[in-house]
Amino acid sequence: MSGFVDKPEPVQVPGLEHLHTGKVRDLYRNGAGELVMVASDRISAYDWVLPTVIPDKGRVLTQLSVWWFDQLADLVPNHVISTEVPEGAPADWAGRTMVCRPLRMIPVECVARGYLTGSGLKEYERDRTVCGLALPDGLVDGSELPAPIFTPATKAEVGEHDENVSYEEVARLVGTETAAELRQTTIAVYSRAREVARDRGLILADTKFEFGTDPAAGEGAGERLVLADEVLTSDSSRYWPADQWSPGIPQPSFDKQIVRDWLTSPASGWDRAAEQPPPPLPLEVVERTRARYTEAYERLTGSPWH
Repeated sequence: MSGFVDKPEPVQVPGLEHLHTGKVRDLYRNGAGELVMVASDRISAYDWVLPTVIPDKGRVLTQLSVWWFDQLADLVPNHVISTEVPEGAPADWAGRTMVCRPLRMIPVECVARGYLTGSGLKEYERDRTVCGLALPDGLVDGSELPAPIFTPATKAEVGEHDENVSYEEVARLVGTETAAELRQTTIAVYSRAREVARDRGLILADTKFEFGTDPAAGEGAGERLVLADEVLTSDSSRYWPADQWSPGIPQPSFDKQIVRDWLTSPASGWDRAAEQPPPPLPLEVVERTRARYTEAYERLTGSPWH
């Protein structure tokens, strides 16, 4: 059992059709057929969307995504049309809204890893592989890999785990040509972002991308990959402070690790194995988590968070 502790009712806006409520984002369609993505302040952990929100989180995710889309525009097109709030929408949507081109989404989470940690570490410790890719002996939690690797996953529904799959499985799923383009583009975008992060004192350990194709772009052009959803935020990426990098132990990170650590501590009183919903977060955990999200934004963009 998992999912939303308390699933919110979608906001109804004249002229917008509500399509989906995800872990963080609510998705609508406007009269022109464009998608309107609104990032909430919801936070998820261990396949649960928690009952406590993190103030400003949705705006941080949106503004950081928009910033990254601009940095990557010469490598890959993206789906953003504008960040204007639709007429009649709540004022709270300001700064957390993206109006986007509808795409034919590719059902693969495109994960790039430059360092060994997370689910990749668990597989490596068992088989000396990650998604079937053989890696050298002697790596530990936080080790830099010899070169970035493409480790795809299938996208899960809310409350389910994304499942790591082999490159061969992706090729069977989407075709050899598209699989090769997904791998090439994922590694190229990750490599660019890793250099940008490094210049700002951060290690981009791993990240995941989603791609689609634009059926309205015309024959040929319509099959070109388009970067979609969010990109290189603290929800989809692991950022570590470079000056504290120490392989062999878990690294401090700019994400929701503070929330995960509290939920699995005696202080929460939550038994993850019992499949009961997690409890609300204490104010101190909320404030520390918000600070980590805003610090990542400030360090990456060089701009203060307002």
